[in-house]
Amino acid sequence: MLGGAGLLLAASPAQAADISYSTECIPPAISGLPAVQGTTVVQLTAPAEAKVGDTVEVVWKTVQAASKNPDVLDLDKDTVKPTGTIKVGGAATGTLQMEGPRQNPPIPKNSAMVLPDMKGTLKLEKAGEITLAPDAYNINVSKPISTDTKCSPKETVQPGATIKVTDGGGSTTAGGTSSGSTSGSTTAGGTSSGATAAGGTTSGSTSGSTAGGTSSGSTTAGGATAGSGGGQTDFPGKEVSVHFTCTSPGPADIASKVTINAKKSGGSYALTVKTAKGVMDSPAALPAGALKPSMDIVIGGADKGSVKVTGPANAAPLEQGKPVDLSDMTGTYKPGASGKSTLSPGTLTIDVTLGASKINIPCKVKGSVTPSLELDTTAQQGGASGSTTTGSTGSAAGGTASGGGLAATGAEDNGTLRALGLVAGTAILLGGAVFTFTPWRRLRGSR
Repeated sequence: MLGGAGLLLAASPAQAADISYSTECIPPAISGLPAVQGTTVVQLTAPAEAKVGDTVEVVWKTVQAASKNPDVLDLDKDTVKPTGTIKVGGAATGTLQMEGPRQNPPIPKNSAMVLPDMKGTLKLEKAGEITLAPDAYNINVSKPISTDTKCSPKETVQPGATIKVTDGGGSTTAGGTSSGSTSGSTTAGGTSSGATAAGGTTSGSTSGSTAGGTSSGSTTAGGATAGSGGGQTDFPGKEVSVHFTCTSPGPADIASKVTINAKKSGGSYALTVKTAKGVMDSPAALPAGALKPSMDIVIGGADKGSVKVTGPANAAPLEQGKPVDLSDMTGTYKPGASGKSTLSPGTLTIDVTLGASKINIPCKVKGSVTPSLELDTTAQQGGASGSTTTGSTGSAAGGTASGGGLAATGAEDNGTLRALGLVAGTAILLGGAVFTFTPWRRLRGSR
């Protein structure tokens, strides 16, 4: 997905360089195969020069993957999809998300993996030299079941491209391209200033897992901040990029955009949390009511704690291979402290129920996250400060519990990011980017 507004440029002659680094690739658990130690060779292409405010395209060409297609089965045409990350350094620091199409020639057993190029876009808003170094990557194979292999560097990787950014003002935001809406970018840490959606301006430090710098825009990390203590009742949040790492058998790595909106009611706030559409493809057919998401909203700033928001289960059956949308999640935040309080996405949990079986998969936030919303809160009796609470759906003031540092919440359980695959006739959750898998004969033999 785009890492910010602006014209996509391929300024000043593009540069490309081959970078080699030692890599460990972890096959999916169901394969029974050991980790593979190998060498990844990547060629990065990026403009040699650009101006502040430009949005440039970065291309990752995998010259050599660290692992071959194992001696299990042949891979069909257009079944392989890579995603990856690039470390941004120098004048800006963070992570740039990369994504390639599901496009490949047939790949025989025990032969080199042939991966399509990955692309990402980077918005430049700070002068200086920015370095780009390839990092971890995932390989997803869609057939016969959805599997993921996660590859990560085992040494410090040298930059493969450098962009000289001339003066222009602003901050740098890193994002990955997306053929759908499953990938996202993380936003620069640094100071931000701009007109908020709710009147008034804000300035303050924000943190993120990508490029540092200054940023400006029509909404700040707090969405609507100034004026939140007046007659205003609606507080729209800022769309922020979040990366999740899920516990097996969930997806290995998920990137999505999250927006936290609030509506004031008395001293409390009704929260509505939205995620990107089509966060993943469902590798298995699921009946209506099978998948239900929830999320912990982390409260920071003046207040501390977490609020649980939940959403209803899928209303319609999910088809194998079709994009999965998570329903909006809701809950209630009851402030426990007065001052500027921030709301950020936290752990996303997916519950899948199939008959009498229930699978619970937590997906924790990877790296730093920029707050989606900032509120000018007033402490309420029994409020959130220092506690983590949950309440019933629609409850404006759920009970509080000492210890965590958050407010009361109320909502229905809402869906989270989940990948599901059929293995030997049983629906199980799998990751979102692997290329090795177990032949059916081996699965049957292990039962």
